[in-house]
Amino acid sequence: MSEYPYTTADLHAEAARQHATLAEDPDFVGVGERMQWTPIPSRPDDHWDDLNEADFETAQRAIDDLLTKAADLSDWAITLGADGLQPDEHVLSVGAGEQTIARIHFAFEPDMDDDMRAALVEGLGQAIADAL
Repeated sequence: MSEYPYTTADLHAEAARQHATLAEDPDFVGVGERMQWTPIPSRPDDHWDDLNEADFETAQRAIDDLLTKAADLSDWAITLGADGLQPDEHVLSVGAGEQTIARIHFAFEPDMDDDMRAALVEGLGQAIADAL
């Protein structure tokens, strides 16, 4: 029996609930405030607030829309962190023609080297391709 009146799973569930709450209703004004003084990724010498007012507001609305439509991955995020795993850029997309029907994102133990990560992703991708 735990020394506390709750379980680790209870903590994970509450953390996931709170994480989701933070993301479910983005503050439109806050989106614009966080864009200021931030470089545009494709043009690192330019910042969002260098745009004219109309272009800035269009980008701000698009970002707000993306945040609003984002999938709730709160439980996954909390579980990955609790497991000590770190998200990685490796992604497998499974499609039927032009339609993506599944996407697999990866998180690894921080000390796993890049070659091992790549081999794992490639092996899994090949296994999926062979099964389809």
